[in-house]
Parts: sequence; structure tokens; C-alpha cells
Amino acid sequence: MSADQGYAAAQIKLGDCYYNGKGVAKDATAAVKWTRLAAEQDLAAAQAALGFCYSKGEGVVKDDVAAVKWLRKAAEQGLPNAQFKLANCYYNGMGVEKDAAQAVMWYRKAAEQGHADAQCNLGTCYSKGDGITKDPAEAVKWLRKAAGQGYAGAQYNLGVCYAQGVGVERDYVEAVKWLSKAAVQGDDNAQFALGQCYAKGVGVAKDPLDAYAWYHLSAKTNATAAKCLDDLKNSMSPQQLEAAQKRIGELQALIDAGGKGNK
Repeated sequence: MSADQGYAAAQIKLGDCYYNGKGVAKDATAAVKWTRLAAEQDLAAAQAALGFCYSKGEGVVKDDVAAVKWLRKAAEQGLPNAQFKLANCYYNGMGVEKDAAQAVMWYRKAAEQGHADAQCNLGTCYSKGDGITKDPAEAVKWLRKAAGQGYAGAQYNLGVCYAQGVGVERDYVEAVKWLSKAAVQGDDNAQFALGQCYAKGVGVAKDPLDAYAWYHLSAKTNATAAKCLDDLKNSMSPQQLEAAQKRIGELQALIDAGGKGNK
């Protein structure tokens, strides 16, 4: 059956072709047209896609209220990505009145289906007591789930929890482990924190070369890292600085490779 014959699966597939320019010229308006036809037949994936289009203003006038309408339809059918996006709408007050408790409810539904972003956000809500009673141990539980899926933000936050002993027994070695995983994915906060660990010998052997390299990588977006970099530079010999530049290249290559085989 074809999209013209009203077959929902074919309609969303055609909509995706127009959206991504697969076998046809990119046309966001046509993408929305076919996606809407599938969404009106209660196809959850199409409802979510239409909600995304409304939230971004792609192929249709941006309309946060309409975005929430379609995301909710998909979320109520159990689609985790729609549940996550709907939670964000509630958390930020986009298209719906701001409601942290509702955000937590939808984050949880998505998180329980293994959605890493939702797991991280749910953990953050527990850590802040945002929309739910503050519970550091529960925060660590959800951050760990997301971190285990390779989510850099969760890995960084989990590392911080271990470093500070919040929600888990303080363990600097474990902190360095998770900070390293996030750092090689390009998380600048983790890179700076890891630089401090190497500079002070916390959870890892003190190493000015690694400290310099991580400070350098995070300094582009972190003013504090830039200052630490300058201070460390003044205490290093020309030979150490040369070796540190080599280490920067090695770490950048690791980051560019997606963090495989991270230290």
C-alpha cells in the first residue's frame, strides 16, 4: 500500500524522505503534510515527528502549543522520545504552564524505558529537589544509568557526585574514571575537572602534562581553565611544555575518534 492510499507507515516514510532529502529534494512543507496524515491516523512516531516540527518551526509556523498537543499524543502511546520532549516542555514552560512535577513524571516514564537523556534529567531533578523531593542517592541511581549508556553529561555529574561524596561514598578514583569518560567525549566541564585532578594528584597520579592538556582543551569555553592554564604554564620548563603540546594532540585525536580507548 502507498501513502496516496492512506497507508500511515508509507505516509510517515514519505514524510521522512522529504524531511531528509532521501530520493527527493528536501521539502519541509511536504514532510509536514505527509507526517500529519500519518499522525491523524494515530501513528505515534508521526505524532512525535509532527510535534518536533512545530517546536522547531520546520515546514510549519512554530507553535509550542501545537507541539505539546502532538507530543502528548505520542507520549501517551508510550513513545519515550516524545515523553522526554514533553517533559522538557513542562520543565521549561514551552507551550504549557511550567510544571516541574509533571516534567518529572514524563522524564520518569521515558527513563524507565532506557532513554538516556531522560535518565540524566531525572537524576538532575532528584539532585536539585526540582519537582520531587531531593534525594542524592536516587539522583546517583539515574545518573549512573545514563552514564552507563555513554551520556557525557551524566558521566560528568556522576564524577562530581563521587568527588564530593554526594549520594554515594566519596571515591576520587571513581570520580576520575567518570570524568575521563565525559572528557574524551568533549565535555568541557569534565575536561576542566580532570585537569584539576591531574594538577593536584586527586584520584590519579599528579601529572602536570595531563593537567596542562586538559586545561588547554577546556580553556576555549572556560575562563577559569584558561587562568589555570596560564598559571601552570609559568611553572613548567620548555621541555615539559613541548611534551604537553604532544599530549594535547594525542587527547584531541582521542576526542575526535569518539573517545575510544580513553585513558
